[in-house]
Amino acid sequence: MDRFARSVAARASGGSVALSQLWPGRTDRLIIAPHDLRTADATRAAEIYAGRFVFAGKIVTCHGRSIFDLEPPSEDWEVALLGFGWLRHLRAADTALTRANARSLVDDWITNPANRRPIGRRADVLSRRVISLLSQAPLVLGDTDGKFYRRYLRWLTREIRYLRYAMLDVGDGVPRLQVLIALCYASLCLANQGRHVRSTSRRLSDELQRQILPDGGHISRNPGALIELLIDLLPLRQTFAARNIAPPPALLNAIDRMMPMLRFFRHGDGSIALFNGMSGTPSDLLATLLAYDDTHGTPMAGMPHSGFQRLDGGPMTVIMETGLPPPANVSHEAHAGCLSFELSSGPNRIVINCGMPSNGRDNWRAFARSTAAHSTLTYHDTSSCQFVEMTAMKRFLHGAPVVSGPSNVDLSRQDVPDGTMLTASHNGYAHQFGILHRRVLMAASDGSRLEGEDIIVPATGGRGRGADSDFAVRFHLHPSVKASRLSDARGVMLVLPNRDVWTFEALEDKVDLEESVFLSGNDGPRRTAQIVIRQDARQATSIRWSFVRSATSATLTAARRNARREPELPL
Repeated sequence: MDRFARSVAARASGGSVALSQLWPGRTDRLIIAPHDLRTADATRAAEIYAGRFVFAGKIVTCHGRSIFDLEPPSEDWEVALLGFGWLRHLRAADTALTRANARSLVDDWITNPANRRPIGRRADVLSRRVISLLSQAPLVLGDTDGKFYRRYLRWLTREIRYLRYAMLDVGDGVPRLQVLIALCYASLCLANQGRHVRSTSRRLSDELQRQILPDGGHISRNPGALIELLIDLLPLRQTFAARNIAPPPALLNAIDRMMPMLRFFRHGDGSIALFNGMSGTPSDLLATLLAYDDTHGTPMAGMPHSGFQRLDGGPMTVIMETGLPPPANVSHEAHAGCLSFELSSGPNRIVINCGMPSNGRDNWRAFARSTAAHSTLTYHDTSSCQFVEMTAMKRFLHGAPVVSGPSNVDLSRQDVPDGTMLTASHNGYAHQFGILHRRVLMAASDGSRLEGEDIIVPATGGRGRGADSDFAVRFHLHPSVKASRLSDARGVMLVLPNRDVWTFEALEDKVDLEESVFLSGNDGPRRTAQIVIRQDARQATSIRWSFVRSATSATLTAARRNARREPELPL
């Protein structure tokens, strides 16, 4: 038994594990364990054994008490604890001690009255727990006796049954798919579940066809949804194969569409663009997912169904949001970032959106969703989308969906000499202010320059007061970029981590360099800077600007000298 359990834990590339080798004669119940693609850290097993549980940036020490009896320091911490994903760290350590520790913790949960806590019964947490306990069954059951095995199985069956009931009122979007994925896993891992295999596969197929758009994006328009779903869908495909059951075509088609979409959002440093609730990118997890990508081709230039465009030139990448807000029932994480863009050069990100933190999201949610947290134009210090504001409505709707925003986005893309031009406009400000925002981008084919213009245009039939107010164009900078305003106040010198120098210029307008915040760092929010250009629409209705790669490390010293002494950097 021990030798088999150790061999299972050592399988890095893995697939589903047949549990019949662990319990001969009991294959009529739990017969297979799906592979867990999430990265495991064996050093965390020692912390858990010592009673230190570190989740979501918070530490709780047991001091001999049950971890499930202690008051959770945050909702994010409790979600991580009750999802049982931490079992993978114990499995990675692969010792008799960690296996006994895992079994003890699971047994504590089974017999603890705390297992009826509201967070633990939430559909998304329950689905994660079911998947974790199926995946880590070789760890928990490898050295056990028949008595614990039967108790474990009875409890797991009750959890699955409760999850089927929870499906009746689970929220739309990713949570609904996660429940169906968990139920598919359960039907495949437990024997004599042919009826449930067919029914859950059919329901999962219907939901994938509805939620995964033809270009591979998710209907929430959040790139993070692709990561959350693929990390479970890829092992699910393997589990179907391990049971000699043909995977549903809708599952295969969804994966085939989602993988290129994931590559579409990648910058040169491997991170994912920050749109509509995207948090920091776990590089190890992303690398694991992309290892399953068989195409390895150049990302598509445009994703019309999801509403994004990509401009590639030499080492430069520009990713721009050009879509409408998602449907209200899946818009709880959507942002007011229409026509915002992100810019990177090789492995260096330059212009970003603020993004959303992985933990403590409620503290930053209102700001992160605002237009001002994105690299785009803000009119009259107002967001282009409005969200539910009333606390009572938020509780009733389990969040703050979008209630109004752009209803039309015009887009054109054309090749021009030495580059590509993208022209887009949205009417998010038409009803309230009677104006449209139009943005024109031109990316040089050699990646040395990005030119842009933001324009205020009177909206046809607009009911607002017209273009008689102030507006601002913001470019949030990545924290790794060192920014210095040029002496003429019409430009900014940007020094990248690889010592390349870029220059931002707005020849006709004053440029300010202000504080900003990068919310999506893996170590939490970080202070950064933003370039801001303010204008009065009664005096001017457009702002022209450019980002130009003006120097490399060989000329960095001279560039700094010019930034102090000259009105602008020599090109």
